[in-house]
Amino acid sequence: MRSAFRFSTLSVAVGLALSAAGLAQAQTNVLGSGQQVLPAKAWNTLTGNAPIVIGHRGASGYRPEHTLAAYELAIAQGANYIEPDLVMTKDGELIARHEPMLARVDLNADGSIKMVNGAPVLHRTDSSTNVWQLNQYASRLTVKTVDGQKVGGWFAEDFTAAEIRSDIRAQERLRDLRTGNNAYNDKLVIPTLQEVIDLAKAKSLETGRTIGIYPETKHPTYFKNFTDANGVKRMEDKLVEVLHANYGNDRNAPVFIQSFEVHNLAYINGKTDIKIAQLLNGSGKPFDDARSYAELASAAGLDFIKGYADGVGANTNLMITLVGGKLGSPTQLIANAHQRGLAVHGWTFRAENAFLPNEFDSSADPAAQGDMAGQIKAFVDLGMDGFFTDHPDLGVAAVAALSAVPEPQTYALMLGGLAGVLALARRRKNQVAA
Repeated sequence: MRSAFRFSTLSVAVGLALSAAGLAQAQTNVLGSGQQVLPAKAWNTLTGNAPIVIGHRGASGYRPEHTLAAYELAIAQGANYIEPDLVMTKDGELIARHEPMLARVDLNADGSIKMVNGAPVLHRTDSSTNVWQLNQYASRLTVKTVDGQKVGGWFAEDFTAAEIRSDIRAQERLRDLRTGNNAYNDKLVIPTLQEVIDLAKAKSLETGRTIGIYPETKHPTYFKNFTDANGVKRMEDKLVEVLHANYGNDRNAPVFIQSFEVHNLAYINGKTDIKIAQLLNGSGKPFDDARSYAELASAAGLDFIKGYADGVGANTNLMITLVGGKLGSPTQLIANAHQRGLAVHGWTFRAENAFLPNEFDSSADPAAQGDMAGQIKAFVDLGMDGFFTDHPDLGVAAVAALSAVPEPQTYALMLGGLAGVLALARRRKNQVAA
């Protein structure tokens, strides 16, 4: 349904950009009030605007992920978008969870559930609810194959939405790292997609700024097998239905739809004009495509992606390689994507030392916060258009710090140097739909 990707690009010499309006404003010396007019920050993003900050699963560094409390805090901290990962219930409701497993258990080498003293061993980094502690659901513990891998746990599609709402509550997924978040365990309900949208719309009215949503379809091939077998509406159809009911079929809606798989996004592209982002992992391949993520991140891969998507959500390693645990050389991903009219949103920026490149660590304590702002700067300097972060307050502060304009005495030099190269910087690209 989409005709093409519709972002405008800014192109100027030496990687700097100013819109014609911004240049005119910068050359005006005095406002009516007598105040000096200063030029806006020149960003080398695709649109020329500041990079967007996306609350990754909400403000998941401070609250259990994918809860209304996490999303609300992310908005309060200044996030432009909040991100709900989506899985399906038995009766076809879309709920916000990182994985189909509401709680996960460890398996033995033969694929059976690992037991200690008669109890299953909890997977410590992939259990996000208290279902494992609820005796009435003990019989629903099972082993399934998700994207070719055997996984044990309690699966969302084995519960109705009403059951999940009745007594299943969120828990901190990284329970051994973000120990402070465990204080919120067993108190927060599992939200539906509609509840996340309702929150974003209500907060948009309350704050006077538009809060977008960035939903991800989790394991779409896995869930298509489930919906086909049970006569339930396909995940992608349900998602488009909900989004159109709330935002209309509008490419300007404050929404990006994302997935690590490829062909479900091409399917969605045929159903809606709402923006789409192809997620690219730092290794491996999409479950539904023969190409590796590295191939999709190449110039040829981006040529393919632009046929159905408006941007890519790129693992940070695809933008700047890691060498010995530190940032190495930048790649051409951002430049290549921008040449094709594709935005680049990087993931995931987390403040704890456990997740930062080594040069930004503050100590040997994996749970202590390091210099996430320094990491963000390295990627924003390349032109990254936005980023997912578990700590939206720190992400917003990092962008604000980078927004500082040159000292007043440098304005004339900067404008003089750019005057000869600022011929119509914006271009619009038309692309053929898939």
